[in-house]
Amino acid sequence: MTAFYKLSGAGNDFIALVSPATAEPGPSPAEIRAWCRRGLSLGADGLFLLERTGPGAARMTYFNADGGEAALCLNGTRCAARLAFELGWAEGGETVTIETGAGRHRARWVAETEVAVEVPPLRRPPEPREVAVEGRRLRGWAVSVGVPHLVLEWPGDLAAAPVAALGPALRRHPDFGPAGTNVDFVRFPPADAAADRGRIEVRSYERGVEAETLACGTGVLAAAAVALAEGRARLPIEAATRGGFVLTVGGEAGGGGPAQSWPRSWSLAGDARMVAQGTLRREAAATPAPSRSS
Repeated sequence: MTAFYKLSGAGNDFIALVSPATAEPGPSPAEIRAWCRRGLSLGADGLFLLERTGPGAARMTYFNADGGEAALCLNGTRCAARLAFELGWAEGGETVTIETGAGRHRARWVAETEVAVEVPPLRRPPEPREVAVEGRRLRGWAVSVGVPHLVLEWPGDLAAAPVAALGPALRRHPDFGPAGTNVDFVRFPPADAAADRGRIEVRSYERGVEAETLACGTGVLAAAAVALAEGRARLPIEAATRGGFVLTVGGEAGGGGPAQSWPRSWSLAGDARMVAQGTLRREAAATPAPSRSS
């Protein structure tokens, strides 16, 4: 049996395993896929391994629900920090640094179920892109936030956006190469809405999960970067997610870039909660027996 923790970051949920001090092999891609299946196993958008590396420091290795390793998941990083706090790994009980495949991220515990994580400045501003898919030509922005994203502005009611229909085609669009991209459908404040420049709405189709998730931390950051670059919002930006939670993008202005308010540092704060802990039994990785034809 394997000991686990279950965490959720604004509805983006994860299985967490704490790596022992002795070197042991981690779970196989097949085990990760099996454990992340909903209905038949514990179910999650992804899984991460957490290893203490020193005072106030830990390393997170993140895997999507398909068993593939990903360089960064910001909600996963915030949940990894929450777990490190719970385990007493934080320096002075207030901060912890989480090392990921995309770099180190300093995190602080804001409230009982809220964690904020710092993010290095984006290497490149959002790049306008036009993509042809299913007889449409969609205009959006390509943004790299440790992992690639395509941000699409969706007019009108975001609840009506065809995320399930267009998400898979855009995620694997040849314009984004073999690795593909995450896809974010976003509602920005109207250009003339001076009083509402700090709130956006985001729905994300995530590669590796191959479905819409209730929240995507890197997707929120990508959408916020577009909003800033296009002059549609000012920091701090509150992003309403599909799960009903709000993630807040903050930052320190003065880094130049496409707008005077372009941050030289970013942060993402919001819900990060411990849901459960226990043991994954052998049956959790069992696959359904093939059906027999009569």
